Amino acid sequence: MVPRDSRYRLLDADLLRRLMRRTGTGQRISIRDLADAVGCATGTIGDLHSGARECVTADTAHALCHVIGVDVLVLFAPVGRSVPVPEGEIPPVGLRALA
Repeated sequence: MVPRDSRYRLLDADLLRRLMRRTGTGQRISIRDLADAVGCATGTIGDLHSGARECVTADTAHALCHVIGVDVLVLFAPVGRSVPVPEGEIPPVGLRALA
């Protein structure tokens, strides 16, 4: 079971962009359509796409990969001892459950 507040770090924004141009179904998917399918904010996907954001929740990472049609470990690595959270993306203690 994955803890609710676990995070995943995007390994390669360029790979995400390439996979969005041709998903597992062979179709292109836009940032907006991917965000709608995943159930997250368009800005979250846009920031991952541009490289402005590196980490998302485990639920978002899994849903994004499901929609694109790849295994989660193709695009993301679980954050932990060997994959630290980028300094600017550590949520304040009281907000961690909301991230």
